[in-house]
Amino acid sequence: MTGRERREQLITISRALFAEKGFDGTSIEEIAATAQVSKPVVYEHFGGKEGVYAVVVDREMQKLLGMITAALSASHSLIKLERAALALLQYIEESSEGFRILVRDSHAASGTGTFASLISEIASQVEDVLADEFKSRGYDPKLAPMYAQMLVGMVALTGQWWLDVRRPGREEVAAHLVNLAWNGLTGLNPTPQITATSKHLELAPLPAMPRPTEKELKEAQKARARELKEAEKARERELKERERLLRDAEKAKEREDKLRQREARLAERAAKLEQE
Repeated sequence: MTGRERREQLITISRALFAEKGFDGTSIEEIAATAQVSKPVVYEHFGGKEGVYAVVVDREMQKLLGMITAALSASHSLIKLERAALALLQYIEESSEGFRILVRDSHAASGTGTFASLISEIASQVEDVLADEFKSRGYDPKLAPMYAQMLVGMVALTGQWWLDVRRPGREEVAAHLVNLAWNGLTGLNPTPQITATSKHLELAPLPAMPRPTEKELKEAQKARARELKEAEKARERELKERERLLRDAEKAKEREDKLRQREARLAERAAKLEQE
C-alpha cells in the first residue's frame, strides 16, 4: 500500500469511528488497530487525532457546501430553494456518517469551527438570493441576512431529524420544506408586528438560585484545580508518548534505510561477481 493509499484508508476508518463515537470517544489506538497499523503510522500521516479529525471535518464541509452552492446556481428563486433542500437531504442520505460528524460541535482542536459556522456560511449565500427577491417584492433587503438564517436553520434542523427517521422520502420532505418556506415568503408582511396582547407581556422572573456558601465555593475551586491538574498531567503524558512514538518511528525508518542500502550494496557486489 502506497503512502497516499494508507492516508486515505486512515481517513475512511477515522470518519466511521468519529461518526459512531465522536471525537472524544475515538482514540489513536482504535484508529491504528482498525487499520491494522502501529500508532506511529497515524502520527506520521496526521500528527495526532486532531489532525485526522480536521481533515475529515474539512472534507465533509467542502462536500456539503459544494452541493448547496451548485443548487443555488438555478435561475428561479423557487427552483433554488427546492434544489438546496434536495441537496442537503441527498448529502444526508449518501453521507450519513459525514453529517453525524458535522452536526456535533466540531472539536476546538480541529480548527474547522462548528456546524453553526457551516450554517452561517450557507446562509450568506442564501441571503443574496433573498435580497434580490425582497427588492422585487418591495421588502427591505437589509432584512435578508436574518431571513436567510431562519430558512437555513429550518432546513438544517429538519435534516437532523430526518437523519434518523428517513420517512417520508427525500423529495417529499423537500416539497414540504419548500411549501412552508416559499408560501410563507409569498405572503410575507413587509412590516410585521407582534399582537397587542403579547406586546407588553412580561414573563415571570426566574426563581432566585441560592447563593453558594464560602465553603462550597472553596470546594468547587479546589475540585476545578484538581481537574485542571489532572488534565495537564494527562496532556504531558500524551505528549511524551507521542514524542516516544515519533522517535521509534524515526529509528525504524533509519533501520529500514540502512537495510535497503545494505541490500543495494549486496546486489551491486553480486552483479560485479557475475560480470567477472
